[in-house]
This record gives sequence, C-alpha cells and structure tokens, in this order.
Amino acid sequence: MSKGLSEDLTELTHLRQLVERARRLTASATPARRRLLGIAGPPGSGKSTLAARLVAELAGAAVLVPMDGFHLAEAELRRLGRTDRKGAPDTFDAAGYAALLARLRSPAPDTTVYAPAFDRRVEEPVAGSVPVAPDVPLVVTEGNYLLLDNPPWTDARACLDEVWYVDLDDAERVRRLVDRHERFGKARAHAERFVRTSDEVNARLVTAGRERADLVVRFAPDAAPEPYGGA
Repeated sequence: MSKGLSEDLTELTHLRQLVERARRLTASATPARRRLLGIAGPPGSGKSTLAARLVAELAGAAVLVPMDGFHLAEAELRRLGRTDRKGAPDTFDAAGYAALLARLRSPAPDTTVYAPAFDRRVEEPVAGSVPVAPDVPLVVTEGNYLLLDNPPWTDARACLDEVWYVDLDDAERVRRLVDRHERFGKARAHAERFVRTSDEVNARLVTAGRERADLVVRFAPDAAPEPYGGA
C-alpha cells in the first residue's frame, strides 16, 4: 500500500483506468482475504457517484458499503446537541464502521454480512440494508473521513487496501451541495447556511487528508457527474 500520490487521473478521460485499477484489486482477493477500496473526498465532490460507477462496471464482483450508514440517529444527535453539525466526524459511529470493515476484510465461509445504509428521504441510517456475500471479492466504501488522521478513523483506514481522494473545484462543489440539500427538502437559504456552517467546516477537515491518499481523481467542473445523493 503506497503512502503518497501515485498518479492524477480525471474521470472523464480515464474512467477505464480507474475501473482497471479496481479490477486488479479484485483479482488479488482470496477466499480468506477480501479487498477493500475506499473513496474519500469532501462533501459534494462526487465520490458517491464514482463509487457507484465502479461497482456497476465491476458487475457483481464488488459491493458498495457507504460510510453514511454509520450516521448517528437524529434522536441521538438531539440528545448530544449536535443536530446543527450533522456530518461532523463525531456524529458517526466511527468505531462501529471500523469494526464492520475489519469483519468484511476477512469473510467467513457461508456467512453474508449485512451493512447499514443511509436513507436521505428520512435522514436516518437503516440497518441491514446492504448484503455482502462471502464470495464477493471487493468492497468499495466511500465517505468523508477515510483519511482522517486520528482514531478510530485510523482503524478504518488500516482495513483499506487503497484510498482514492476525489477532487473537484470548490465553487462547483459548493453549488452542487446547495442544490442537493434543496432536492432533499431544505429551503434555499437554509441549504446555503447549512453548507457554509457545517458542510464546509467538514470539508476543511477532509481536505487535510488529501496527501495521505493512494490516488487523486481530479474532476474538472464540466466533467464530474452530478452527485446522485451521497456526500
């Protein structure tokens, strides 16, 4: 596993190279050792879309397990007084996420592992949503904090064979974030305020981990696919 940036690729021109790189990870898996690929990047960068595209291209050889399934429930965020900072590192069950990745890394024969997902229609995690069969050689996981340099996020990073960082021009990324919040029911002014006071605070934390990625995928504004609903 490399520690520095090995190459810069744009999704528009080199999606095939990204798929082939993921396919090489898949080919190196064994029945006792599944491969795990992480896709990191700030909110709105397109990492969810890229992760979904990779899994679709690998056609049954990979499953997408999003970090967002480990969001704390709204009731718990209210108890903690953290509803206005939903999406910050401490609003996830990071230890639970790391434990799931460790379990996925070493599949047990004849045992399907069920991972949670996140339903943006109700803004809540949903347990048991993503089945990962024991013969699936690659898990792709995506989320903001895969490169955060403090535990328990470092425990999650230790389970991943590679982490790619998805880059996108900040102005375009913020525009997409505001539009996404509107699509999921926030008024425009509320969406802009949430992006400014929450999403962009989180983005600065995420950006600090860019140099720890194995690969940077650099999107041009007119080439990056619109985020379909993930971070």
